[in-house]
Amino acid sequence: MTRVRTARTVDGRRLEVSQVVQVPAADAWDPLVDTTQWPEWSPLITGVEATDRRIRPDTTGRIRVPGAWLPFRITSCTERRWTWRVTGIPATGHRVDELGDKRCRIVIELPLLASGYVPVCLRAVENLESLLEVDETVVR
Repeated sequence: MTRVRTARTVDGRRLEVSQVVQVPAADAWDPLVDTTQWPEWSPLITGVEATDRRIRPDTTGRIRVPGAWLPFRITSCTERRWTWRVTGIPATGHRVDELGDKRCRIVIELPLLASGYVPVCLRAVENLESLLEVDETVVR
């Protein structure tokens, strides 16, 4: 079930768009930090060039969105949570909350003023769920 709520995060009050999925948290984390997989789940990103395939603090690069290449920098990357700036502006946060054996919650955090971006985030978590279901089927 996809959920949208306001919550207090380490970056202050933010909107959270989340989806509970039936996969281990480590599996859900992988496409979030693997830049080659971003176009597979992001509704807007069609290409990525990055200094690191798997992000870490200070990874930089650029993303291709319709009509432009935009520079980005990862501002934090801790265990199962990362944030970034796109064109120098604080953007979304991404995290995975472990909920037990083979179950977790994927969360995209966004500034309260970015409520118009919620539909894009909803599509992103749905795409992630579909991507993970396909991967889980292949593993079985």
